[in-house]
Amino acid sequence: MDNKEIKTAIEQITVPKEKVFSAISKGLNKEGSRGKAKKKKILAGVATAAALFGISFASGFVNPTMNRVLANTPLIGGIFQEFNDRTGLELANQDAVTELNQSLTKNGVTVRLTSAYFDGNVVSITGFVNEAVEKGGNEKGEVSFDMNFEHYKGDQDPWLRGRSNDIKKVENGYNFQWKMEYPYKSFKENFTLPITIHNINGIKGEWNFNIPIQQEKNRTLAINQEQGYPDDEVKIRIKEILTAKVSSSLVYETVEKYKNDDIIIAKAVDDKGNVYRFENPTYLEESEQEDGYHSAVRTEMTKLHSDITALTFYPQLSAADPKVQQLLDKKSFTLKSTRFNLGLQVNNVTQKGEKLVIDYQLTGLPKKLSKSKLETINHNLEYLFWLVDKEYLTKIDPDNPWPPENHGIPFNKVKMIDQETAHFQSTFDLNGEERIENFKLENTMLLFDFSSLVPAKDLKPFTVELPAGNLETR
Repeated sequence: MDNKEIKTAIEQITVPKEKVFSAISKGLNKEGSRGKAKKKKILAGVATAAALFGISFASGFVNPTMNRVLANTPLIGGIFQEFNDRTGLELANQDAVTELNQSLTKNGVTVRLTSAYFDGNVVSITGFVNEAVEKGGNEKGEVSFDMNFEHYKGDQDPWLRGRSNDIKKVENGYNFQWKMEYPYKSFKENFTLPITIHNINGIKGEWNFNIPIQQEKNRTLAINQEQGYPDDEVKIRIKEILTAKVSSSLVYETVEKYKNDDIIIAKAVDDKGNVYRFENPTYLEESEQEDGYHSAVRTEMTKLHSDITALTFYPQLSAADPKVQQLLDKKSFTLKSTRFNLGLQVNNVTQKGEKLVIDYQLTGLPKKLSKSKLETINHNLEYLFWLVDKEYLTKIDPDNPWPPENHGIPFNKVKMIDQETAHFQSTFDLNGEERIENFKLENTMLLFDFSSLVPAKDLKPFTVELPAGNLETR
């Protein structure tokens, strides 16, 4: 899963790290695990791992304002409080949430959808599934949906790219909330969203729903200001800000020399000192042109204050590096990063029954790395190696890079031997869920991704003036 991720420093964020890493190892909410993930970094830190798997680290604290909101909307508002969804609470207070009562039962499993809202860039649907799902293949307390929207099939469904799934145990079943990033460039304020659930926890059935989705027209603030970074060979153009009832969305374009480089906006600060945060981006268009690789992006942000005149943006550049490869017909070898002064010195490759052990050292890393960054590297290494049957290398889809089924192993278990010399061992399970049929060392290619060892670069902040009186509804 080669994901377009943010290289956020792990020590800047307080999260339950061990739970996150454990969840990643187990493949939390595996639905769509072979689906399209927007290119780029593999788990560059706890924060990005959380983003990748749709984990929400909410404090559970609801301030007095939210308590007043909840008091006004006890029925619908209750489920949004349950999922720490401030947007849902505020929309419920404004009577901007559509109440649903659509229910279907297949093979003893009842799914009831209870509410929907569309605000800015996010569509939310809440519902309930009865405890018959516990007869499925998941562990108790886990609920996973194999589903598609708008009659799409499998991984080509654009609604799946940014979907998160939150579950809470309640009496006789589970409440759930799906959140999806609206995947299209232009908005429809009122439309019907068909949903097909193919199975739940492995229990097959076709649960079909048609959900009315409504949103008032967004107000649009056109900006169209560009900032270039010649040394890094990238450009950013801030296009517009769309504002809905509770949230706003930023639309911007990037131009990069290297295909898989990634620019994100880490935050913005207005002229009154208000700080704006941004959620996961939705990629609307991508193209290769004469001046580089273009991407059009829309990302949810904190609602824009109406009395401001300028915004300062803080962008980050996450540089990509093509995977390097080596046939495992040698016991030791050295691999070098294409773009960076990094290397992988493989000391020994040993097959022990159903296990393959690779002993290696990383070279070119900064000296005296902090404990948390070493911890990040240690966990990232679980995902940075691929073993692929050499005859199937051409079967890897460049738009959805993942080792071909039954002909690739994308995970390993890492042991740190010596942190001073960045000495590690990776052990691959040759008989695991992901495997290579008829495994032979001389037919296996090792692929390694240096990208996640390269920290994101903070680009120089830039300020755009907001045009007065240029707010239109559309």
